[in-house]
Amino acid sequence: MPELPEVETTLRGLRPHLEGRKVRAAQVRQHQLRWPVEPGFTRYIRNARILKLERRAKYLLVHTDKGCAIWHLGMSGSLRLVETGVAPEKHDHIDWRLDSGLKLRYRDPRRFGALLWTVADPLAHELLSHLGPEPLSEAFDGDYLFASSRKRKLSVKTFIMDGRIVVGVGNIYASESLFQAGIRPDREAGSISRARYQRLAVAIKQILQQAIAQGGTTLRDFIGGDGKPGYFAQQLSVYGRTGEACPSCGRAVRDMVLGQRNTFFCSSCQR
Repeated sequence: MPELPEVETTLRGLRPHLEGRKVRAAQVRQHQLRWPVEPGFTRYIRNARILKLERRAKYLLVHTDKGCAIWHLGMSGSLRLVETGVAPEKHDHIDWRLDSGLKLRYRDPRRFGALLWTVADPLAHELLSHLGPEPLSEAFDGDYLFASSRKRKLSVKTFIMDGRIVVGVGNIYASESLFQAGIRPDREAGSISRARYQRLAVAIKQILQQAIAQGGTTLRDFIGGDGKPGYFAQQLSVYGRTGEACPSCGRAVRDMVLGQRNTFFCSSCQR
């Protein structure tokens, strides 16, 4: 599933090609995504000028002079730029024809993504209004995690993956951050000290920044908006490495299921 670094990579790849451009026309070949694309969407976006792109959590916000398009890539979605003459394939559901001669094309084999439209403040949209702080912002630090976790009995991994606590820390990056901070993923969130949460907040920031710098993690279908896949998967310490040697102590990496997600950790390095 595309996580925060993949969406940020998409944003950075698309931004120079979209900002300032007009959407001459749009075509929706498949309306039935996670939520149906509004029947009037092609009319709303026609001749709209794209003012800026930004990311909130895993949502890509495309602000125009007519309203804002809210994209979510779901589990297998991707956005890329193609030449006008490139024919759509089976899972290419949406095209925006730009005044540059290129098309913005949305591909989503599983159709768990979404394209929504609003003329109001997109940050007040029901899907975004309840979200916690961005992990790379100044609002997110160890003190915030410590205060938010008091009396919480759920596992720390489930805690940091809750978008109401902090956005964008998906399964891959939660496992990697907890490993770097030396914290077992099944520890109760409320039992962890302030000092350990400070280490965890730093680890989350570092892991996400490294992944963004390297173009996100390519596991299945994701391709960045600039056409380049991510390479962070080559540097994963524990995620998906059950039975392999821990890069720190050499013991076998273990796995467990937490919150219906596979979780990877080192029982020696993580306490």
